[in-house]
Amino acid sequence: MFLARVVGDVVATIKHAELVQRKLLLLQPVTPDGKATGKVTIGVDSVDAGVGDHVLVVDEGNGAAQVLERPRGPVRTVVVGVVDEVALESRRSADETKDSES
Repeated sequence: MFLARVVGDVVATIKHAELVQRKLLLLQPVTPDGKATGKVTIGVDSVDAGVGDHVLVVDEGNGAAQVLERPRGPVRTVVVGVVDEVALESRRSADETKDSES
């Protein structure tokens, strides 16, 4: 599972039967603080995400099959959530300490 930012849509006029009526997204993996990392990949959208959204992605065939409620097939990468916020405890503690010293 990883965090990503949706950087585009993928349009395919001919798809595998398991992908018909499913939206495909271009996903840029990101660090918890939002910096791009790794290669852009394609994923199936299961949560109605859009360009610019930060999302949670499952990148494993069995997990994808469970999310999509389908038998194992041609799908490995699925967007399973839209991320509102990432809170890092170590960073939060440092920020709280700085604020309390002011």
